[in-house]
Amino acid sequence: MAERLLLTALKGGRNTKILTLNGKKITKIPSALEKLPNLKTLDLQNNHISKVCPELRTLTQLTILNLGNNLLQEVPEEIKYLTSLKNLHLFRNRICTIAPEVFDGLRCLILLNLNNNNITSLPQEIGRLKSLTYLSLNHNKLTVIPKELFSLVHLSELHLNYNQIVCIPVEIKFLQNLQQLLLVRNNIEELPEEVCHLAKLRVLDIAGNVIQIFPAGFQNLRLREFYCEGNPLFLKKPFVAPQPKDLWTLREIAARFVLSLLEENNPFIMDAIESYPEAKDKLSQAKKCSICRKPFLSEWLECVQFVSPSKSWKISRNLKLIPLQTFVCSYQCFDHRNPGVFGIAQE
Repeated sequence: MAERLLLTALKGGRNTKILTLNGKKITKIPSALEKLPNLKTLDLQNNHISKVCPELRTLTQLTILNLGNNLLQEVPEEIKYLTSLKNLHLFRNRICTIAPEVFDGLRCLILLNLNNNNITSLPQEIGRLKSLTYLSLNHNKLTVIPKELFSLVHLSELHLNYNQIVCIPVEIKFLQNLQQLLLVRNNIEELPEEVCHLAKLRVLDIAGNVIQIFPAGFQNLRLREFYCEGNPLFLKKPFVAPQPKDLWTLREIAARFVLSLLEENNPFIMDAIESYPEAKDKLSQAKKCSICRKPFLSEWLECVQFVSPSKSWKISRNLKLIPLQTFVCSYQCFDHRNPGVFGIAQE
């Protein structure tokens, strides 16, 4: 059957645009493909292919290549010559390595599906896929997300379910076109505040991680769907604890004084701070008290504020309140907090 389909395609010669050899028990890609220079779609999924033929590189008009459910152990280097490629499917193989040069020629690639492989890391060169809008790496063995991935500014869907990722880099804020972020069943302990800057994010699934609290401003995301079941979220179970007096270091007292003058646009302080770049950098890391709204540097109380999820969100079942991280500058302000804010006990 496979031979007959290939012969039919060869008879079409330069006019052949689509070749489907799905589930034909093929063990190697036929070298005769070089006689189909105008091929647009090549479907070779559900076979037993472990290597590709060198002739694959001649298919420079190819826009869709499906090698899903085969026996590949690496992303074939020949793919870098497919300069017109837009959709690349390599799911359900045995891929554990990706040669950096593979991404050199794929400037038109829009969709990359690497689900169900054995990938432990991504090369920095993935940042060269400037046209990519859809990237799926579900069911792999990733532990980190390379920062170069966040230079893919056109990315709208990022699927990283069922990996071993422990944190999300703050550079995620650069994915301003991201609409779907799926991180189910990883080892993520917290979401960075920068997630709240993703203005176009509509679907967020972080089910099955180890997140306890969400960053301030999280409730302002314009989500349509939000799923977080299976996380050890803080529960609203307050208890009474003694509150010590506020004791600040001299450095903190000085920092708060300078910060307050900067907020008042004091010209003397604003001019002087320019001469001390290290101090300016340190002061730029200041936070604001959620009670009095005054700035502070390093002496603060981490609290949790429980808010109701937006009524426009489709959410996890039984999610009644979302625990948000918030900061209070002093025990004095803590005494004046609203009823929905609680301190976090230090074990």
